Amino acid sequence: MHIRGDHVELVVGGRLDVRSAADARTVLHTAVDDGVGDLVLDLSELDSWDATGLGVIMGAHRRAGRCGRRLVLRGVPPQMQRLLVATRLHRILAIEGGIGVESLPRV
Repeated sequence: MHIRGDHVELVVGGRLDVRSAADARTVLHTAVDDGVGDLVLDLSELDSWDATGLGVIMGAHRRAGRCGRRLVLRGVPPQMQRLLVATRLHRILAIEGGIGVESLPRV
């Protein structure tokens, strides 16, 4: 997993899973705490995530809300869009451009 960017936009790549969760959490929390306005999380380079990785994103979402900021997901890969729809988190998280639920294949 790699994260690059500043306190306005971060690009997450590789795998966001149990092995990388602690590092990702630290980077995301620092970005939320040190910035202002929306924090855009670009997931277009993300290969996969597991429940722990999704928990890191939800934790960053909650932390951003407490800081008066908004976490916005950009470039969510299709398989991850399906997971967000299945868990109904697409209704909670801000997703740039939204998710076209009707265009996702049924699982």
